[in-house]
Amino acid sequence: MSKRYKIAIVGATGLVGRTVLKVLEEKNFSNLDYYLFCSKRSAGNKINFLGKEFCTFELTDSSFDNGFDFAIFCAGGEVSKHFAPIAASKGCIVIDNSSTFRMQNDVPLIVPEVNPEKINENHGIIANPNCSTIQAVVALKPLDDNFCIKRIVYSTYQAVSGAGRQGLLDLENGSKGISPQKFSHPIYNNCLPHIDIFLNDGYTKEEYKMINETKKILGKEDLKITATAVRVPVENSHSESINIEFEKAFNLDKIKEILSKSPGIVVLDEPEKNIYPLATLATGSDNVFVGRIRRDFSIENGLNLWVVSDNIRKGAASNAVQILEKLIEN
Repeated sequence: MSKRYKIAIVGATGLVGRTVLKVLEEKNFSNLDYYLFCSKRSAGNKINFLGKEFCTFELTDSSFDNGFDFAIFCAGGEVSKHFAPIAASKGCIVIDNSSTFRMQNDVPLIVPEVNPEKINENHGIIANPNCSTIQAVVALKPLDDNFCIKRIVYSTYQAVSGAGRQGLLDLENGSKGISPQKFSHPIYNNCLPHIDIFLNDGYTKEEYKMINETKKILGKEDLKITATAVRVPVENSHSESINIEFEKAFNLDKIKEILSKSPGIVVLDEPEKNIYPLATLATGSDNVFVGRIRRDFSIENGLNLWVVSDNIRKGAASNAVQILEKLIEN
């Protein structure tokens, strides 16, 4: 008989938390016992999951006293900062979706297609990267392995769901002329080059997340990276233009072959048939879609990619569940 594991889903009533439950339902693990936690305000709500009705519990300092094996945190940075160390101290391995622990040296930052070997280096907490970073490194890692990346230029086109339910509401309300509550300006009919707060050098925190997380995940602290992160009036799935400079020369057919054979990637690159990755196509999928694969003639060994993925699924929920699968396997 296989060992049973006790798992907590923290933030189960939120946008990412509910998507985690959906992914877990699809995976249908036979050896997990689930407990759903949320804020005091939402405690007692019922959630239909796995054909049953689960009651949600308020998360408290004593919630992990009863011997949990795993926890997936989807409740934001302040909750993670307080409760994740408590859970870890009780022997629970935490998979955290917030940015709280991502850049800590003793916390592995994991994308299972990219650096699964780092999972067991955890000390009770594993960090899930930023959604825009996850899809980028899935595409970049196999290319780095073969041609050695020298420099990256990121330009992102990020969906409003990345800002949670209020982001979605701002887009919906904007079409009715209602002022935004989440964003600094109306997102309806606009592209906002402003995700997270601005720092003293003019970059945003979101841009630095992509820069620093990419370096950590690829294990290349000296890699040259710059980024511009933009919020666009799209409900779901982030799109990214990625410009890459390699150390080594490459053949375009080889690039496409490598990407096609890499885990978690679907290549859609037939421009003559108008086939390329779209946000509407990526939504609901756990794959990273890559297209518009073409040489950058302005530099030696330059390449352009268009990379699209569901930011709530692969960018958060599915990546966390994939980490959980690896932990159970190990």
